Amino acid sequence: MKTVIVLAMHGVPPNDFPPEEMREFFELHGRLEVSSVSPSLALKSRYDVLEDKVKRWPRTHLNDPYHAASYELARALRNECSIPIIVGFNEFCAPSIEEALAQAVAERAGKIIVITTMMTRGGEHAERDIALAVNRARQKFPGVEMIYAWPFETVRIAQFLAEHIGRYLPDEK
Repeated sequence: MKTVIVLAMHGVPPNDFPPEEMREFFELHGRLEVSSVSPSLALKSRYDVLEDKVKRWPRTHLNDPYHAASYELARALRNECSIPIIVGFNEFCAPSIEEALAQAVAERAGKIIVITTMMTRGGEHAERDIALAVNRARQKFPGVEMIYAWPFETVRIAQFLAEHIGRYLPDEK
């Protein structure tokens, strides 16, 4: 059975996106997120157009270093695991996590492991958004095993961080 890893990253807007459209996008995002009233069709349509434009904006290491670093991490993870890696983004970038999961299915994955760099509990994206995307994909592709490899064990995160901190401490003998 072919296994594919979907690396679920957060995503950030590109720094060269037109500022007036970025401002409008975030204003609409805020209005849609906090409003208890259903948005007008025109408002929702305009938001969708801007969201798609932000997500599909051409990315480089200069206008989106996070995007470039996400793919760098995917290459390094591929080298460590020897398993195909597909990157998906929670917001602001394409492909979305849903698109990455569909790509893995299209590549005939029988098992998909979804992992994120968002390690601590309490974050909306890791706890809710990514989990929902995986659950929707499970419904859409019932013949494919999908594992959301989250949450991380707190002790394992602490061990990873302590090992990294150790590089900056003098050797004490």
